[in-house]
Amino acid sequence: MRAAVYYSNRDVRLEDRPVPAIGPDELLLRIERSGICGSDVMEWYRRRRAPLVLGHEVAGTVAACGVNVRRYRAGDRVTAAHHVPCNTCRYCRRGHHTMCHTLHTTNFDPGGFAEYARLSAIHVDRGVVPLPNDVTAEQAVFVEPLACVVRAQHAAPVRDDDTVFVVGSGIIGLLHVKAARAAGARRILATDLSDYRLAAAARFGADAVFRPDAGLATQVREANAGRLADLVIVCTGAASAIAASLACAEPGGTVMLFAPAGPDASFPAVAFNETFFRTDLTVTTSYGAAPADYAEAVDLISRRRIQVEDMITHRLGLSEAATGFRLVAEAGESIKVILDHAR
Repeated sequence: MRAAVYYSNRDVRLEDRPVPAIGPDELLLRIERSGICGSDVMEWYRRRRAPLVLGHEVAGTVAACGVNVRRYRAGDRVTAAHHVPCNTCRYCRRGHHTMCHTLHTTNFDPGGFAEYARLSAIHVDRGVVPLPNDVTAEQAVFVEPLACVVRAQHAAPVRDDDTVFVVGSGIIGLLHVKAARAAGARRILATDLSDYRLAAAARFGADAVFRPDAGLATQVREANAGRLADLVIVCTGAASAIAASLACAEPGGTVMLFAPAGPDASFPAVAFNETFFRTDLTVTTSYGAAPADYAEAVDLISRRRIQVEDMITHRLGLSEAATGFRLVAEAGESIKVILDHAR
């Protein structure tokens, strides 16, 4: 089979790999579409483990089932969680499934940027999500990133009288805009350094957009009748943006840190003085998604509560994966890059 093998953001090679052999409790997934995620181009995280087959946003068809598999059959249309929790450890019992050790040691074999992938027994048991007939393979590529957004917005719920401020309007920030709109937020603000992405944020539901040229808190007040935001969702790892975002939340509000910074990054927090202490501010993080979040994401797409196909800017073949990586890494005039594995 063909696989797009990552060596660096500027070196992605189409190579021949053996089709994975499956065991009695496993599935072979024929991948039809995949999406390139911003995390796929984080070189500080990926390059030390190269070469490898990346890809975790997938949609496809069951090609073969192990002899013990009863729940699925060849031809079933599915997506799947690449990381799967055990559901029994202390973290899982407390609802912190993405902190589970098992989740961090499970993955597709060899990865999602290949024509076929082996899904292990634990994937088959709890990580495969059937696709309704009204969800296309292209739409299903968004299930994984939307599931991550769903999990974050459960951790920091959007109320119908909230002002939500999204910092960073890449694909994840734009999904947060759409999810906040679907949840009934009263007002949504967005910022980014890119005018292209700001235009996309306005198109996808933000009431006001602006570049972070002046003080962010001042701009939020100007766009929100003098008030700060009830929920600030930070979708960039830029240290300056993280620090500035802490001053953009109303007293009693929440700042959700959604994107990681590099391993050497540090940022100055606001002074922890009496004034800040009295704000009753919640600062939290959200990482990844669990299978229940995937199921909810599929439902949101199926019921058209969140439209996703209008976010696709580039449709490329698997053989063009190198071009796709370049587009995502440059973060220019692209939003979602989709790979068609038949091409």
